Amino acid sequence: MTQRKDYLATNAGKRAPMPGFVLLVRARADDDPTMRIGLTVSKKVGNAVVRNRMKRRLRALTREILPEAGQPGADHVLIGRNGGIERPYGELRTELTKALAKVRR
Repeated sequence: MTQRKDYLATNAGKRAPMPGFVLLVRARADDDPTMRIGLTVSKKVGNAVVRNRMKRRLRALTREILPEAGQPGADHVLIGRNGGIERPYGELRTELTKALAKVRR
């Protein structure tokens, strides 16, 4: 996702807060089955190097997990949190799986 209005619209969807990130999911009203992904890491998390590292980790998570566990035809936004950069990658993977299951319910 590239437009701010899409991020703001996703904010009205379902939310699953986790220790390393917050997952927002909103089903789109169109008939397009593609999943769109957005990543956000604010300056509160750290300087540019830390934010970019966090974005790379979140991008790797989405590539690994979303194709089979994500919702088709929905927008998924991951918002990085302060503790996310120190968390082991395996924990982030299990948290994303839990968050997707929570949003599905």
